[in-house]
Amino acid sequence: MLGASLSLALAVCSATIADDALKTSAEKPSVTNDSSVFPAGVMPVLLQEHGAGEGPLWIEGLGLLTSGDGHIMLRSKSGEQSIFLKDAGTNGLGLDTQGRLLMCQNVLKRIARRDMKTGELTVLTDSYQGSKYNQPNDLTFDSKGRIYFTDPQYGPRDKMEMLDDQGQTVEGVYRIDVDGRVTRIISHEVDRPNGLVVSNDDRYLFVADNNNNMVDGARKLWRFELNGAGDIVPNSRHLLHDWGSTRGPDGMELDQQGRLYVAAGSNRQNPPFETQAEPTAGVYVFSPEGELLGFVAIPRDECTNVAFGDDDRKTLFVTAGGTLWSIPTVVAGR
Repeated sequence: MLGASLSLALAVCSATIADDALKTSAEKPSVTNDSSVFPAGVMPVLLQEHGAGEGPLWIEGLGLLTSGDGHIMLRSKSGEQSIFLKDAGTNGLGLDTQGRLLMCQNVLKRIARRDMKTGELTVLTDSYQGSKYNQPNDLTFDSKGRIYFTDPQYGPRDKMEMLDDQGQTVEGVYRIDVDGRVTRIISHEVDRPNGLVVSNDDRYLFVADNNNNMVDGARKLWRFELNGAGDIVPNSRHLLHDWGSTRGPDGMELDQQGRLYVAAGSNRQNPPFETQAEPTAGVYVFSPEGELLGFVAIPRDECTNVAFGDDDRKTLFVTAGGTLWSIPTVVAGR
C-alpha cells in the first residue's frame, strides 16, 4: 500500500486526488497505485461529446460500437462517427464466438443477434416462463459460448411482468446455453444487477449490483462461483467492494491477467440517494479478490461502461454521460 502522501493520477487537466483523500471507507476506498495497471501519469482523453451512452464494443477492422441516442453508433478507427444500426434501442453489446453481434435491446425487452455479414436478425430470447423481461442490460460469455445477461428494472416498476413463484418481482441474471435454452441463475441474490463478466477460467461470475433510486439500495460488486454447468454455486456470493452512498458499479471488463476494470461512481450528488462528499466517477481496477489496484477519474456523470480496443487491445474506452474517453493500459484486454 502506498503512503498517504502519494498523489494518484485521478483527475483530468492536471488535477489530482491525493491518497489521503481516498481514505478507507465505503465511499472513499484506499488505493494502491499499481503501475502494472496504467502507465505512469495516465490521463483520460476525451474523444467525443455525444452518442456514447453505453455498451462500448471494439470490432477489429471496423472500430468501436456504442449504444447512444437510441441507435448503435460507430466510431471508425480514424475517428469518424456514423449510425451503424438505427433505432436499435440497445444497452450492452457483445460478439459471439462466430463474430455475430449480440445486443441487449432493453427498449424491446430482448436479447437479439445480428449477422455482421448479412444483417440477418435473430431474437435469442424475449421472455422467460411466459413473462417479458424487464430491461436486458449487459451480457458476457464463458469459454463454452454460453451467454449470461442481466435484467434490471430502472425507472417505473408498475409494469414489471417478471415475478417469482411467490409473486415477488425479479431482477435476475440469466444464461443462454448454446442450444438456446434459457435458465435464470440469479433471482434475489442481488438487488439490481447491471454489468457482469465471467472470469477468464470460467470459475467466477462478477456482477455489478447498482440500485440507484433507493437510499439503502445496493452499490456493490459481487463475485459468485460457477460450476461446470454454468450455474451459481450455492452460498458462494462474496462481496468485493461497496461504493456506499455514491453511485454503484455499472459495466466492467477483464484484462488478460483477470483484473476487473469497473465503471462506477458519481461526481454530483443526487440526494437522497447519492450523497458522497467528493467526486467518485471513474474506472476502478480490482484484483479478482477485490483488492483495489488503481483508479482513473472521469470528469462526467455518469461513468457507465468500459471496453478494451485498438489493435493491441491496450486502449480502454470509457462511456460517461454520452461522452467517450480513452485511457491507455499496460496489459491488454482479454
